[in-house]
Amino acid sequence: MGGYSSSLDDILEEDIYVDQVFFTFDMDGDGYIDFVEYIAAISLLLKGEVNQKLKWYFKLFDQDGNGKIDKDEMETIFKVQRIFLERPQITALIKREIVNLIYERVDVHGEGELTLEEFISGAKEHDDIMEMLGKMMDLTHVLQIIINGQKRTSSGSGQLKGETDAAWTKFITS
Repeated sequence: MGGYSSSLDDILEEDIYVDQVFFTFDMDGDGYIDFVEYIAAISLLLKGEVNQKLKWYFKLFDQDGNGKIDKDEMETIFKVQRIFLERPQITALIKREIVNLIYERVDVHGEGELTLEEFISGAKEHDDIMEMLGKMMDLTHVLQIIINGQKRTSSGSGQLKGETDAAWTKFITS
């Protein structure tokens, strides 16, 4: 029974994540991603400047829209990332430790919240955080869900998984 509950929680959190991605792409807030918004999103993900991508990542993490990312918001996004879902050995405690490491390095004022400026400068100052964000924010599966309205299987490219593992190992051990 516990496995069922955990799976249900994962599905609900993933739905929240997909909704958050959708709302960041729905620039005019009309509840639809029109062609122009779709092209803008694809362009950002594929060719966007670093600052543009970091601003979008920030907006994705800032679930309540208050202009700051608290630890719970960051941890919620981490919970539904494929790199975590594919690695059950990464427990909630380890995810919390990763979030704490990020905040130790980036939260300049020690408030437990990151402003846009702290987030961008912190990511730029710490190559391992930037690399981790880049690997973590592979949104191919989310775009497929939005386009097709269905879930993708969890099997991923071995190369991407290996690259992601290397990024996490580098981040955690630095």
